[in-house]
Amino acid sequence: MKRTKRNPAARAYFRAFYDGNRLNFGLTALLTLLGIPVTLSVSWLLGELLDAASARSMEQLVRAVKIFVPIALFYVALDLGTHWVKSRFLCRAMVQYKALAFRRLSEKSISAFSRENTGRYLSILTNDTGTIETNYLESSFRILDNAVLFLGCIGMMLWYSPMLAVIVVAFSVLPIAVAVLTGGMLTRREQEVSEKNEGFMAQIKDLLNGFSVIKSFKAEAAAQRQFDAASQTAEDAKRRRRWSTGQVTTLSGLCGFIMQFGIFFIGTYLAIRGHVTGGTVVVFVNLSGTMLNAIQVVPQCWASRRAAAGLVEKLAAVTEENAGRSGDPIPPVLRDGITLDHVTFGYEPDKPVLDDISLTLEPGKKYALVGGSGSGKSTLLNLLMGAYDGYGGSIAIDGKELRKVDPDSLYDLMSLIGQSVFLFDDTIRGNVTMFRDFPDQLVEKAIKQSGLSELLAQRGEDYRCGENGAGLSGGERQRVSIARCLLRGTPVLLLDEATAALDNQTAFAVTDAILHLDGLTRLVVTHRLDETLMAQYDEILVLRNGRIQERGGFRQLMERKGYFYSLYTLTA
Repeated sequence: MKRTKRNPAARAYFRAFYDGNRLNFGLTALLTLLGIPVTLSVSWLLGELLDAASARSMEQLVRAVKIFVPIALFYVALDLGTHWVKSRFLCRAMVQYKALAFRRLSEKSISAFSRENTGRYLSILTNDTGTIETNYLESSFRILDNAVLFLGCIGMMLWYSPMLAVIVVAFSVLPIAVAVLTGGMLTRREQEVSEKNEGFMAQIKDLLNGFSVIKSFKAEAAAQRQFDAASQTAEDAKRRRRWSTGQVTTLSGLCGFIMQFGIFFIGTYLAIRGHVTGGTVVVFVNLSGTMLNAIQVVPQCWASRRAAAGLVEKLAAVTEENAGRSGDPIPPVLRDGITLDHVTFGYEPDKPVLDDISLTLEPGKKYALVGGSGSGKSTLLNLLMGAYDGYGGSIAIDGKELRKVDPDSLYDLMSLIGQSVFLFDDTIRGNVTMFRDFPDQLVEKAIKQSGLSELLAQRGEDYRCGENGAGLSGGERQRVSIARCLLRGTPVLLLDEATAALDNQTAFAVTDAILHLDGLTRLVVTHRLDETLMAQYDEILVLRNGRIQERGGFRQLMERKGYFYSLYTLTA
């Protein structure tokens, strides 16, 4: 069968196993090969012992024992050395492999990642990596060991009795044929298990993320049914794999039994005729068992190795899929502004969330974006952050179309404080700085502006936030998010209901501090229509059903008594 050529992305993952790790690999292979003479010597010693018993020769027995002792000591030292070197090779190989996978994943843009199921990555980086370590890397040494051992057994048999060796080779054809013919089935079963585990991981992720919703709506029974169905599907795939492996093992065992019995029968017959000794028969039977194990192991490991290599190819394909777009870098400075020209966007065809949006955000100015729920405010901010590129019309940054902008340089220009906050299970300071080095005065300034000063005074900056900020309240988590964004100091700041989780007094103070920052372009989505704050914006953009219904200053909109006036009076 012609081997499929690996794509460059997959080759990078295979290289990751061996980069800076070839010495460990070579030493493991060498020590594995050095163990083969030890294994073969066991068969020779058994033959010597039986011949000594048959000849009643104490001298031959003592000689065998004297040879056994250094062989045993050598075996212990060699085996320990092999395990030590192999563990170093496997450790480094898997660390580098997973590091490359995460690096490729982190290179994706927000737009690319938002279209994917993260449960797939959980499965790939947990279940699949375990399979790759066992069935690809460790199998390499098992294949090498057993293949050379098989040849060594044949060579030793030829040295003892060429005639009986030919008979053994003839008997070995049957188990070899079984192993080769069933290898493809095992490969398919392994791939099926990987696919079903991926679905199971995705289901677990969804259920755990939605735990509070499940409890509040008393949907435990429905959640249990979904979990059980996904679990059953994954376990059924494993059951089919175990059944296929069991069938192959049984068939191989039968072939092995026939092989060994046939060799023992013919060897006994030849011993009776005086062509070989009884010890030689024992040597051949023992060697045939070693050969049989190699016959079963090599094709099975080869098939498993191919299946595991397919998992590596799968990871390469997944990390290449929806790869972040390339583009031209832009400087982290807004000179002319951000212009939206007849922008239309919808998550589904013929269902626009934004419809014919045209506006310009001038450098250094403050804009409020208000409107009812579902009017498209958050979608507009996500578009500006490059989360979606399937919009109609044009979004230009200093005259450069957003679709052609390098995502990394876009993130250097603008940052978004969203409604949902992610925190690491680390200290407050670590979450504010995102583990980067900043001057203390800048960190303290961001902490003060975000309203975090009181929290740090109470708990200290080394207080651990817990998993996704479980040790903090919703308002405290939001303040950490605001602080980290202010610390970055990007020229453009987008806020999507960033103060929604804060009390009115804190929300006012934080928003007021943000509005008084010098030199920043700010676009703030808010439902808090406080007159003092609203009056500070250079322009208020009022969205309704995906369109800009009104725009202007606070006084201008209030005097007009249109849609904004209605929103304001309802929240007053």
